[in-house]
Amino acid sequence: MLICLFVPNPAQAQRPAAYSTSNKKAIKAYEASENFLVRRQWEQVVKLLEDAVARDGDFLEARVRLAAAHRALGNQERAVTHLEAAANPKKGNPAPEALFALGELYWQLGRYQEAQDKLQAYLATNPRQKPLLTAASQMVKGAAFAIEQTKNPLPFDPKPLPEQINKYVLQYFPVLTVDGRTLIYTRREGLSPAYDEDIMAANLNEAGEWGEPYSLSDAINTQTNEGTSTISADGRTLIFTSCQGRRSYGSCDLYISIRTGNTWSDPINLGANVNSREWESQPSLSADGRTLYFVSTRPGGRGGMDIWVSQRGEDGKWMESRNMGAPINTPGDEISPFIHANGRTLYFSSNGHTGMGGYDLFMAEQQENGWQEPRNLGYPINTNKDQVSLFVSADGTQGYYAHEEKQGDRLVSSQLYTFQLPPEAQVKNRSSYITGRVYDAETKKPLGAGVQLFNLDSQAMEQQVGADAQSGMYYMVLTEGAPYALYVSHPGYLFKSLSFDYGQGNNPKPVQLDVYLDPIRSGMITRLSNIFFETDKHEIKPRSETELQRVINFLNQNSDIRIEIAGHTDDVGNASYNQQLSEKRAQAVYQWLVKQGVSAERLKARGYGQSQPQVPNASEENRQQNRRIEFKIL
Repeated sequence: MLICLFVPNPAQAQRPAAYSTSNKKAIKAYEASENFLVRRQWEQVVKLLEDAVARDGDFLEARVRLAAAHRALGNQERAVTHLEAAANPKKGNPAPEALFALGELYWQLGRYQEAQDKLQAYLATNPRQKPLLTAASQMVKGAAFAIEQTKNPLPFDPKPLPEQINKYVLQYFPVLTVDGRTLIYTRREGLSPAYDEDIMAANLNEAGEWGEPYSLSDAINTQTNEGTSTISADGRTLIFTSCQGRRSYGSCDLYISIRTGNTWSDPINLGANVNSREWESQPSLSADGRTLYFVSTRPGGRGGMDIWVSQRGEDGKWMESRNMGAPINTPGDEISPFIHANGRTLYFSSNGHTGMGGYDLFMAEQQENGWQEPRNLGYPINTNKDQVSLFVSADGTQGYYAHEEKQGDRLVSSQLYTFQLPPEAQVKNRSSYITGRVYDAETKKPLGAGVQLFNLDSQAMEQQVGADAQSGMYYMVLTEGAPYALYVSHPGYLFKSLSFDYGQGNNPKPVQLDVYLDPIRSGMITRLSNIFFETDKHEIKPRSETELQRVINFLNQNSDIRIEIAGHTDDVGNASYNQQLSEKRAQAVYQWLVKQGVSAERLKARGYGQSQPQVPNASEENRQQNRRIEFKIL
């Protein structure tokens, strides 16, 4: 799995202590192939070794090396023919290295039962080479897993994206905005890495059809390579890979660009807390653009390529990256991470976890005590070939990936595909989004307001974004599994408090909501939508503390104002009783704020009972809207 005998290394050029043949001309041809082997001149290697095995078909060393040469040229079946001959000689015992090489090749070709048989035969020879012993044991385990997987295939029917998207020689690493209406991916004009890579985008029209792709921005794409990228949920923060032509710390670095209106900023290197002297690539941003997952070959990891993570601080700077460690990373390679819009589900590719060969796709859910053990997505999503660059839609039902075709180790095709994710591979917590624009309530001009999302159960901020300064547009991801408070604020304005209950199984749907903020001045009122009481009670529920802390923050930021806390009820029951209940609830909020250090001189509590309904008390939904706490600037 992690070892391959089909690539040249010094061991392949070393001569054995004794040959399995006595034919001097066969040995001469074998030894002459060594010079071409180390230079990877495979055709010459094949020519000499074909002559050697023609002189003695049981020349095992020549068969094994010839198989390696054919494998390097992409001729797997010819490699199988020679290894089968070496593993089943007409006389004597098979060479252990032939058993291993044939088992490994069967494994790579998806011939799992044959792979298991040959590798177990290799292990029965009591091999002393620890790397090969470890690799053989891993492949035997993987073959057993693959055999069971193929007995229970998942529904999987991938379809290529339209021709106008797959119009280039290569296209890979697709990502989408949270609304699924903008697709961003990398394209290369030729098969060789020497060809230019650029970041392309395409938009989905109202008819549900993808338009022609276009260069994302002249500020981002240059004559040198711009590779794998990631986009925040709102489509306004892009992080991408660049390996040439920009100030860098290593061979490939990560860069950031911010979109304001329709203009992308000049890219900036993410700095030494993210980039190193080694290779950094394949970034994946959380929905709010504040947590970055990426792949690096830097020291300090568990394998050759590991997944690392960095967080963006309140000052906008990226914090020192940390290795994700076990159970995500292994002594093998982990690549192409994708953090779902819910911020809790990580998809990635690995050749170190038990799989079906090459890179398999895995998923892991984040829990309170860390990441759970990754789970293989199963067959036929995973096969003996490499599966990489998976993107999953916010609702967890649709997958996008690059379908690659190879000849040997050479990539010859890469096209973007989409498929319906089977339930077994879907996220536990689905996501949707709320979007709209933020305006000044009086001038109707857009505001670049801050938007924060708090989980009311944990009282923790889960996301923070900024509305576009030119358009006022904002996007915020909402994930099922918790009640949320959404706050929209801007200096000089009353904040707006919104409430969303996205408990498990609520099947969240997109919400379109424009927000109008009122300037701070006497008489202005804002509703506190996330203060909760039991029915007919005035004791404040614990999950109200997030909202109350917002009030404290507002008062601290505006130290010269005083507010009235107003309680309101619906018209159910006696008017006198409702008046008393509204007064007690307003007083409870007043007392909570005072206990937290707010000066009583800045506060006033008043109950209005049922006298000031916002809407007619004609339905339960309306009555719920009329039961509220507000504050008014005095």
